[in-house]
Order: sequence, then structure tokens, then C-alpha cells
Amino acid sequence: MNNMPKVKIGIVAVSRDCFPESLSVNRRKNLMEEYTKRYDASEVYECPICIVESEIHMVQALEDIKKAGCNALCVYLGNFGPEISETLLAKHFDGPKMFIAAAEETGNNLVQGRGDAYCGMLNACYNLQLRNIKAYIPEYPVGDAEDCAKMIHEFVPIAKAIIALSDLKIISFGPRPLNFMACNAPIKQLFNLGVEIEENSELDLFEAFNKHAGDERIPAVVKEMEEELGEGNKKPEILPKLAQYELTLKDWIEEHRGYRKYVAIAGKCWPAFQTQFGFVPCYVNSRLTAQGIPVSCEVDIYGALSEYIGTVVSGDTVTLLDINNSVPKDMYENDIKPKYDYTLQDVFMGFHCGNTASSKLSFCEMKNQMIMARALPEEVTNGTLEGDIVPGNITFYRLQSTADNKLRAYIAHGEVLPVATRSFGGVGVFAIPEMGRFYRHVLLEGGYPHHGAVAFGHYGKALFEVFKYIGVPVEEIGYNQPAGVRYPTENPWR
Repeated sequence: MNNMPKVKIGIVAVSRDCFPESLSVNRRKNLMEEYTKRYDASEVYECPICIVESEIHMVQALEDIKKAGCNALCVYLGNFGPEISETLLAKHFDGPKMFIAAAEETGNNLVQGRGDAYCGMLNACYNLQLRNIKAYIPEYPVGDAEDCAKMIHEFVPIAKAIIALSDLKIISFGPRPLNFMACNAPIKQLFNLGVEIEENSELDLFEAFNKHAGDERIPAVVKEMEEELGEGNKKPEILPKLAQYELTLKDWIEEHRGYRKYVAIAGKCWPAFQTQFGFVPCYVNSRLTAQGIPVSCEVDIYGALSEYIGTVVSGDTVTLLDINNSVPKDMYENDIKPKYDYTLQDVFMGFHCGNTASSKLSFCEMKNQMIMARALPEEVTNGTLEGDIVPGNITFYRLQSTADNKLRAYIAHGEVLPVATRSFGGVGVFAIPEMGRFYRHVLLEGGYPHHGAVAFGHYGKALFEVFKYIGVPVEEIGYNQPAGVRYPTENPWR
């Protein structure tokens, strides 16, 4: 995956001039030793030029970390810290920043060795608010060298996502399909987030596709597809067209990314797509998503944005699914209830036609799109990748602009159960604790579309911080409340 930034966090230690500077010097040294011992040393840079005690030091440190290529900042309070200089550093640094503080080290040195950074964090945060500066503050931002190294490491995916959004372009093709208002959303919030949007006609895409007929690179892509599909290659006749379409999209990205480094796509896939292109694009969408270029279905722009954020945060392939159908009672009673501690309302089936990458399916086969084939000739609906989604931990989430142009998001941890779906498409049996209440009081009440992004693992902690940092009001980040904690709209006599 190369469609995302690398992060280099400049660690700048600060000191109040009435405290021993040596506290910050030694504590920064210990912090760097812990980080390089436990994590990837290329993610951090120790600013050696000075311990920031004044505005002049602040300028020196800022110039040094910029020269070193740092695109994120960690202000480390080795002691109480200079509230003005340290927050000015954050103000003038262009990129995500965090503040953390050193804990006291031993009860045997609480006179000359006491740093008071616990107190200093209060003043730092107060000054950040005075200056309207956004900064990431860990849940408990005070710790020893090992604790603070872990905090910085947890900041890496958060910083990476924030940097990526500032250099992202979403390329869309065509309006949403007829009778499909669900994924309609104002694009104003994209610009507020620093994201660019390029909206194109599907006719432009069709023209570009036709110009790729006979492209000499097609056989190599077909071979890649054959190797990936293996015994699941049930529609070999459609692979050359799919390869032609994949090359069309990749060339479009390179020709249209402009000054942006990173790209996601919101693609069209019906109703005229099949009859004109002669296939459905699901498998190609899955392949690009696995390469770090998320492609959402049905011109779902905020779905593509959500997928991209999850890709950056997880460093892994994601997918976009319909929160689709309930699990039948007989299936629940036979396959789920005897083995798992979930109620019938905790489980549901996540589905999409065939856009989930092969690496996230327990098995896969190239097939035709059954729903579309009910109204169209089967031969023009080939191109889906079907199979049951791999069991394991997942995060279901979405970032959305509401109809009145407000940012809103949801996050829920859960799992895909190792239960045969007995269905079609890319599909899985999902379990999320208290899903029924979450579905009613977050998803339905919040006016979310039926598409949800899925990251394979539990990434709620990082996603929550990303959403907060980019401006989603905390009260607008929904999650699955535990039993006994009532949603604001939930009937108390339920």
C-alpha cells in the first residue's frame, strides 16, 4: 500500500526556566531510548538543538524539525513547561500535534528532581484553548518513558490519517443511481476537511475505457487476476475487460491527481454501467482497495472517505458493506446461540455485491451479480467476487455529512462470526454487542445511509481521536452503548 503518508514525529522537549533543564534533557533521552527499543525508530525525530524555554527557542526548534522533515509534532513536558512558548510552537507547526508530560520518577528525588509536569499539562491545555489550537491529548497524558513512548506510538496512525486527509482527492464518476438518495450528502464538509473532490461523468469514464481497448498491459493484469482467483476463476472470459477497466482507473488517477498525493474513488456501478461496459466493476474495486486505493460503490463519496481513513489508520485493506439483513431465527438458534454470547438483535448480515478483497474472504469465486441479473442479461453482470468474509475482530464505522451539512460519525467494535452465511455476494455474519439499540438510536436516528465501512481489527480508539481532531463534535460520534446506558432518544420504559 503506497497511497498513504509516512509519519515522522518531531519530539520537542520543553522546560520552564525556573526548573532544572536537566530534567527535560534526561527525560527526553530516556523517552527516545524507549521508543527506538520498542517501535520503529524512523517514526520519530529527537530535536537536539534546544530545550524550549523561550519564544526564541521555540523558533529554533520549529526550524529544526521542519528541516528534519517532520510532519507531526510531539510537545513533551519534561517538567512544568513554558505555557506560551510551547503552545506557540504548536500554533506555528503545520501538521498534527500532541502534548504529553513526564511523570515523576522516584520518591527518593522529589526536591530537585520534581518536575511538576502534571500541573504543567493543565496550563498547556488551557493555553491551547485560548489560541484555538487543536492538539491530541492522550486519555492519560502523563507517564514515564515507557508510557510516553506508547502514547506517541498510538499517535502515529492518528497523525497519519490527519496528514493524509489534507492531501486527499476523491474522484467520483457519475451521479448516484436512480432512486438511490441514500448516499447523497453535501460536499461542503469535504472542503472543510481539506479534501478535494473531482466529479466526473460516467460518459467520460466510458470514453477513457474504450481508449484502453487493446492496451498492451492487459495480459499482465489478467495473469495477476488468474493467480489471485485460483480455482475461483469461474468467469475467465470477463477478465480482459476487467483488466482494461483497472488500467483505465489507474491511469485516470495518475492523470487527474493534480497536486494531491493520495486518492480514493467513488465509482458508479449501475444501472447503465453493465449494459454499456459489459460487466460489473466489483472485482476491480476490490483489487484497488487492497492496493490502498479505496473504491466505494454507488458513488458513495463519504463511503470512500471513510474507507480511506480506515485504510490509513489500520494500514490494512478495508471494505464497504450494506448493513443488510437480519439473521433468521432458525439460523441464530442452530448456529449462533449455542456457541456465542450474543442475542438475536446483536447479530446481522453485512453484504455487498462483490467488492471485498480476496484477502478478506474465507473463499472466493468470480460470479455474476445475481440481483442485477434478475432484470438484465446474465452475461453483462459478470465481475463480482463472492465469498464469506473472514471471521475475526472488526470495526464498523462511518464519517458522514448530514443533510444540513454537519459532520457526524459512528464507531462500533464487533466481530465476524465463523458461521456459514448460506447467501450470495461478499457477505458475513456480524456480531456487535447491543447492535439492536445501536441500529435504532444511532444509525436510524442519525440518518445514516446503509453503507458502513469495515476495518479488520479493533481500531475504535484511533478512529475516535481522528474524528475528534478533524472537527466532528464529540456528541455526534455515536457508538454502541453498553446495556444499562440509555441513548438520549431511547424510551426509558423500554
